[in-house]
Amino acid sequence: MTKRLLSLGHGYSAQALARQLLPQGWTVIGTTRDPAKAERFRAEGVVPLLWDRMAVEEALGRVSHVLISAGPDSDGDPSLRLCGPAMAERAAQLDWVAYLSTTGVYGDHGGGWVDEDTPLTPGTRRGAMRLAAEDAWRAIPDLPLHIFRLAGIYGPGRGPFAKVRAGTARRIVKPGQVFSRIHVEDIAQVLEASIRLPDPGAIYNLCDDDPAPPQEVILHAAELLGVTPPPEEPFESAEMGAMARSFYAESKRVSNRRIKEELGVRLYYPDYRAGLAALLAAEDDAG
Repeated sequence: MTKRLLSLGHGYSAQALARQLLPQGWTVIGTTRDPAKAERFRAEGVVPLLWDRMAVEEALGRVSHVLISAGPDSDGDPSLRLCGPAMAERAAQLDWVAYLSTTGVYGDHGGGWVDEDTPLTPGTRRGAMRLAAEDAWRAIPDLPLHIFRLAGIYGPGRGPFAKVRAGTARRIVKPGQVFSRIHVEDIAQVLEASIRLPDPGAIYNLCDDDPAPPQEVILHAAELLGVTPPPEEPFESAEMGAMARSFYAESKRVSNRRIKEELGVRLYYPDYRAGLAALLAAEDDAG
């Protein structure tokens, strides 16, 4: 039987998963609100589907797997608004449903370690909205839901190289500040591993092995490019917008033990050094 995945909010991470599944004979249906993106999806082998209630509900009747990656907005989770009742009706017929959340639901831990059993105390509005969305999806009876809490995402076209090259990268230093991060190809391999080993109700952190201060990542990217790194700026006196400053409101180290022990994942890029080196090598090969 052909496996069919409906991707609600077919963005950066979902597209990486599609690149893994399509060569294996999967049908991937990706939603978008943009007709131009629909044509790009089609060229990539993904069946495009405009964000429409009737169309999505019809698609739900012919898929086995659902990936929810559209982020919440001020009115809550857009996928839940669009097709929550239809998902509830279809729950028992689905093999696997995944919700892509964020490690922001853990809040600030002063650089300490968190895992999937850590109490959830989001300190930002974004984190609180993600937690509310998690809870809303978990409330649907019989839904074979898997929650993936993603750290900072980087990968092709998304990372520090562009900012370093453009001269817009900054090395903001806040003592004790660390972030966890994850390469998009590792997100895809974890999702694929979960599809092979479904465990409804499971929650997984998606991050690499090396939580690190953000200024170290920028420094390493500059060194790889052979350019002068931007100067360090103290967080207290750095001029930043409210959104940028909010990213520094929380500091924690996120454990990825569960994806290794329960899903057998071996990360392609266990730290940012390996990930950045691979990105640069791919640029050289493409050029």
